[in-house]
Amino acid sequence: MSEHAHPNYVKIWGILLVLLVVSIVGPMFEIQAVTLVTAFGIAFVKAYLVVKNFMHLNVEPRFLIYMLATCLAFMGLFYAGVAPDVMAATGSNWVKPSFVAALDPYADDGGVLGH
Repeated sequence: MSEHAHPNYVKIWGILLVLLVVSIVGPMFEIQAVTLVTAFGIAFVKAYLVVKNFMHLNVEPRFLIYMLATCLAFMGLFYAGVAPDVMAATGSNWVKPSFVAALDPYADDGGVLGH
């Protein structure tokens, strides 16, 4: 097992705290495109910092990183495969439950909830 220098955890905590504040204050400007880009960008940066500095994946064997990437790819593939069916209101042998359909803001009743 190789020894590695531990990162400055207080500095990483400070960076994560600043990114948290930016992700909370950012949507207050109500610029939707900027909000989406910064929200996902900040989430990616925060996840990277946690994985690199607290989970120490940068010092793990390469095959573990490849396994993690493969699992993430399969999870994305699974989501892309089932999301269109789950989001549809009806389908073959499928009807959206009434309690879910009542909460659908794009329903045929013009978006009135609980008609």
